[in-house]
Amino acid sequence: MVRLQIRQDYAPSDLRQRAAREKDCRAAALRLLAIANALEGMTRAEAARLAGTERQALHDAIQRFYVEGPNGLHDWHRSGRREQLSPGQQAALKAHILRGPEPEYGGVSAWRLVDLCEHVERAYGVSYSQCGLSCLLKRLNLSRQKTRPSHPKGDLAAQAAFKKGAAVTAAGSRGGAP
Repeated sequence: MVRLQIRQDYAPSDLRQRAAREKDCRAAALRLLAIANALEGMTRAEAARLAGTERQALHDAIQRFYVEGPNGLHDWHRSGRREQLSPGQQAALKAHILRGPEPEYGGVSAWRLVDLCEHVERAYGVSYSQCGLSCLLKRLNLSRQKTRPSHPKGDLAAQAAFKKGAAVTAAGSRGGAP
């Protein structure tokens, strides 16, 4: 079996210094240390063990190091799962939520995740769990805070008069000398 060659344009001491300066990626620092150990003449198994990695991980790191240099040892960005709703559908959902529910039509005075999951499934044919829809709403910068409910037949003038009267009565009922 042909042994995989390691680039010789970096000294082990340079790689150790780079590993010490790594700020955000512990894995890249460990890969740098393992390669530095291998460059100093340790066996691949021993170099990997001392750096806290497996021999196969060291082999993969050497391949990446050979092609891209020390910067190639950082973890790759993972794209993650694709969004189920397109950006246009997300904007329409956000507008629907901001418009608010219609109590006389649906009997709901505030949106619940259950109601929104049903709406998304009816409107877009996409099924979301409550947890998944909650994460989507967070990405759309929508909070879960609800406004204080108000009765649709409530009299705002009577409520204002009651609040003024309650404030005056409460202030006048304090004990103590005038």
